[in-house]
Amino acid sequence: MALWDSRFKKSLADVALKFSSSIDVDGKFFNEDIDGSKAHVQMLMKTKLVSSNDGKAILKALEEIRKEISSGKIKFSWRDEDIHSLIEDKLVKKVGERGKRLHTARSRNDQVALDERLFMRKEITNLIKLTRTLQNTLLKKAQTHKGTIISGYTHLQRAQPLLFAHHLLAYISMLDRDAERLNDCMKRANMAPLGAAALAGTSLSVDRKYSAKLLGMNGVVENSLDAVSDRDVMIELISACSIVMMHLSRLSEELVLWSSQEFSFAQFDDSFSTGSSLMPQKKNPDIAELIRGKVGRVYGSLFGLLTIMKALPLAYNRDMQEDKVHLLQAVDTTKDCLHLTSELLKKTSFKKDRFEKELDGDLLLSTDLVDYLVRKNVPFRKAHNIVGNIVAICVDRGKKLNELTLAEYKRISPKFEKDIFKLLTARSSIQNKKSLGGTSPKEVEKQINFWKKVLKKA
Repeated sequence: MALWDSRFKKSLADVALKFSSSIDVDGKFFNEDIDGSKAHVQMLMKTKLVSSNDGKAILKALEEIRKEISSGKIKFSWRDEDIHSLIEDKLVKKVGERGKRLHTARSRNDQVALDERLFMRKEITNLIKLTRTLQNTLLKKAQTHKGTIISGYTHLQRAQPLLFAHHLLAYISMLDRDAERLNDCMKRANMAPLGAAALAGTSLSVDRKYSAKLLGMNGVVENSLDAVSDRDVMIELISACSIVMMHLSRLSEELVLWSSQEFSFAQFDDSFSTGSSLMPQKKNPDIAELIRGKVGRVYGSLFGLLTIMKALPLAYNRDMQEDKVHLLQAVDTTKDCLHLTSELLKKTSFKKDRFEKELDGDLLLSTDLVDYLVRKNVPFRKAHNIVGNIVAICVDRGKKLNELTLAEYKRISPKFEKDIFKLLTARSSIQNKKSLGGTSPKEVEKQINFWKKVLKKA
C-alpha cells in the first residue's frame, strides 16, 4: 500500500507506478534519508510528540535498515515507489504501529529537500578535496618545470615566452576559485528544510532548530514554502561543477595539443593512452579527450534542471522528482574528471628543452623590442609601429629577429643599439617579466611558495 492511497478507490496502475517510481535514483540517498529520519524522531521525542520507548525502537530499527540496504539484503524494486516509502515500510514491518509515528509533522516534500541538502553537503566536501588534490598535482609539476620555457599563445598564435610553471600555476588559481565557489555553496546547502512539512509548516509543536543542530546544519530555511519549493542551491552546485569542468576541459585540450607530433611536448604514459584498431602506430590521448567531452554532461545537467524549474508555480510539483538525476550526473562526472585529470598529469612527462632554442630570436619576442624602445623614451604607439615594420621585414625575408643586423635595425630607428641582441632570447624575455604575478623566475618562485602555504592549510 502506498503512503498516500487511503482516499483512493483504485490503486495506481502498474504502468503509471513504474513510470513514476524514482527508487532507482533516490535509492542512492538512503543514508541521508535515514540520517534525516533519525534527527526527526529525536526531535519528536524531545517535544513529546513521540514517546521515548517508541522513539528508541524506531532509531534502532532505522540503523538495522541501513545495514540491510548497505549489505544488499534489502533489494530495491520499482514497486517500492521511492526510498522514503521503502524505508518506512520496512520500519513498520520491524516495529509495528510505532513505526507509523515516524512521519509525524513531516511531508515527503521537506524530507526529500533535506536528503538532497545532506547529499550536497557530503559531495561538496568530496569535490573540494579532489580539487585540492589536483592543485597539488599541478604544483608538483610546476616545481619540476620552474626552468622549462614554452610559448604562450593568444588566438592559438605564438604570443610571448612563458615558464611552463607559470602556465600550470594559472590552472591552480582557477581551481582555487572553483574551491571558493564550492565552499560558498556549502553555506546555503547546509541549511535545514526539515519541519517545513508539505508547504505551510505544521500545527504540531516541533523544534526545527533542534533537528537542524542534530544534523550539524548551520540553521533552518526560514520560510516553509521556500524550503520545499526551490532547488536553487542544487542549481548553484551544478553551476559550480560546470565551471570546474570548463577548466578541466581547457587543460585537457592543451594536453591533447601538446601530445601531438606537431607540438611534441607532452608524452602520455601508456597506462593512460589507447591505440587504433587499424593504424598500429597510433597512441591516442583518449582520457584527456573524454574529460574534455564529458563537460557536455554537466552542462546538460545544469540546463536540464534550470528547464525543470523555470516555470513551476510554488510549492512542490512532481516535475522536481527529476532533479536528482541531474544532481547525481553532474557531481559524479565532475568527481571522476577531477580524479582522472590528477592521475593523468602524474603520469605525463613534458620535454624540458622542447621550445627554448626554437624561440630564441622568434617573432614572439617583438614585444620585448617595443618595451626596449619605450625605455628609450619612444612613445608606446610609435614604438609598436616601428617594431611592426621590423616584423614585416622578417616575414618577407623569412628571418628571425636576431638574424637582422644592427645596421638594419638602425635604419628603422636610431634608438636601437647593439644591446638589443641580448634581449632576443626566450630566457632573457622571461627574466625581464618582473611585474607582480609575471612569468619571471623570481615571480614564479613567489607564486609557488604562496600556493605551497595555501594548499598546506587547505
